[in-house]
Amino acid sequence: MTIIGNGLVTLNSGQAYCEIAPQAGGAIAGFWWERSGKRVHWLRPATPDAIARADARQMACFPMVPYGNRIRDGRFLFCGREVVESTAGSETRHAIHGHGWRRRWSIVERAEDRLVIEYAHAPDAWLWSYRVRQSFVLGPDSLSVTLDVENLSDALMPAGLGFHPYFPRSPEATLAAAVDGVWFTDAEIMPTERVGVPPGWDLAPGARIADLALDNVFTGWRDAAVITWPERRARLSLTASQPLLSFLVVYTPRGEDFFCVEPASHCTDAINLARDGVPNTGLRVLAPGARRGATMTLRPEFL
Repeated sequence: MTIIGNGLVTLNSGQAYCEIAPQAGGAIAGFWWERSGKRVHWLRPATPDAIARADARQMACFPMVPYGNRIRDGRFLFCGREVVESTAGSETRHAIHGHGWRRRWSIVERAEDRLVIEYAHAPDAWLWSYRVRQSFVLGPDSLSVTLDVENLSDALMPAGLGFHPYFPRSPEATLAAAVDGVWFTDAEIMPTERVGVPPGWDLAPGARIADLALDNVFTGWRDAAVITWPERRARLSLTASQPLLSFLVVYTPRGEDFFCVEPASHCTDAINLARDGVPNTGLRVLAPGARRGATMTLRPEFL
């Protein structure tokens, strides 16, 4: 394990390497294998400019906590209290992806192949105090990341978790995942209706990323999501804590060199939908002093 001048922490285990940027939202800056003198990247690597700007959304993966995806207008009512969250910028009027990815994290523990970092949130627009730890464990053939959030306030707190990895895109890359439903969305990527998976969006047998135009939350995810790069003769299995992380966000923007497959504990705007009586949103509540954790594991291999 090394720490270099730009604040990155580099983990190593055999052929595997992982760079983490505690100062940039606790994000992963890169995850790769050294093979025949070359780097094989399993996540989209951060550019030097993104690292210098501490821009988590230009990294390889960032944590979503204490909620993922969007909260409509950044507003909700919870236990009789109104919360007005800040947005992430001018591109949307909705709050998005929580706080962790916009904050500096502190190193708690470190070793050659593992790292623990922490972020403590003081009450502000978000009315609750909480502490979240992120643990990285690197093996020669896998990377596991665990998020653990603890409610430090004296009141019930809505608490969701998720991971936002970016995968390198290739013309023939495919995604296979067993899901049972999907949320349709409006022009602002806000949920409108939960339906069964349309034939063109069926991920179970494997779908080519180039044939998809998605920014949608799938429900009932189970087992593994498997990404295959035929050109590289490689694939990666993504697993996550079940049944907690049973929502899977798939984002396949046209013209980009990446796509996202994001395990999450709830759907977009879960807290407002649940208040309106919509079932199965994934909304969860954390009691004072209680903790909740979830793990995502990436396991690459060559075919």
